[in-house]
Amino acid sequence: MTNDHQVIGIDLGGTAIKLGRFLPDGTCLQSLTVLTPQPAIPDAVLSVMVDAIASVDPQRQAVAIGVGTPGPADATGRIAKVAINLPDWYNVPVADWLEAKTGLPTIVANDANCAGVGEAWLGVGRKFQHFILLTIGTGVGGAIILDGKLFIGHRGAAGELGLITLHPDGSPCNSGNQGSLEQYVSVTAIRRRTGKEPAQLCTLAEAGDSDTLQFWTEYGKDLGAGLASLVYVLSPEAVAIGGGACACAEFFFPATWAEIERRVEPSSREGLQLVCAELGNQAGIVGAAKLALTKVEG
Repeated sequence: MTNDHQVIGIDLGGTAIKLGRFLPDGTCLQSLTVLTPQPAIPDAVLSVMVDAIASVDPQRQAVAIGVGTPGPADATGRIAKVAINLPDWYNVPVADWLEAKTGLPTIVANDANCAGVGEAWLGVGRKFQHFILLTIGTGVGGAIILDGKLFIGHRGAAGELGLITLHPDGSPCNSGNQGSLEQYVSVTAIRRRTGKEPAQLCTLAEAGDSDTLQFWTEYGKDLGAGLASLVYVLSPEAVAIGGGACACAEFFFPATWAEIERRVEPSSREGLQLVCAELGNQAGIVGAAKLALTKVEG
């Protein structure tokens, strides 16, 4: 691939579709956000996506497309197996559809995996060969980067880090699990536990509100307990936290780190760093673009 070849990264969400056209060095030449059609059935979403691709690449300079969807893709990167919060998204052949409409080779991946690849390429993960990313939003997504590469497991569904069990008899989870990490540390869980938004809780903590500071300490302990299991299994160089809650990291990272230190023996956490992700809500399109580059580069 020459240095002027371009790719398109797409991040499909329940309310918005983000797109970016990138050079191989990661420069974003043009970006666009469009509303996800409602109801977000596959045909309607595909139609909007194709129009948006034409808008973000009017000269048809792109040579490949990467798409992140809110749920697992198959191991070949062709099919969105399930898309959480999107109706009728079961085994949707996104790559086949887009290739037929655009003529461009297309790869599909879980949106949190895309965020992990994006952070590995242009964000906080540039410093690490082995790291995990937890994206804390409505749910808790995750990505595992080992030896600088995305780990997707046997059938492509690895990295659902938010669905590990934290409390065996805890609240039921949409996944069928009970007491998953997501049920305690997602933004949805924060709202349920406090009745407030993370931004409000940040403001209260900054003002020194004791109840809020205590909440963030308990929150940090829950997160640290979940991360301890992941650290034992994967022994990463770093754990990166992304998503809406990261703006409040100064209030829960100390308790999170203390819990990791308490639970994980030193040999399993030697050199471990706990960091915030750097790319924010652009991580998904950046990672999708990187996967598109990988597809055409072989």
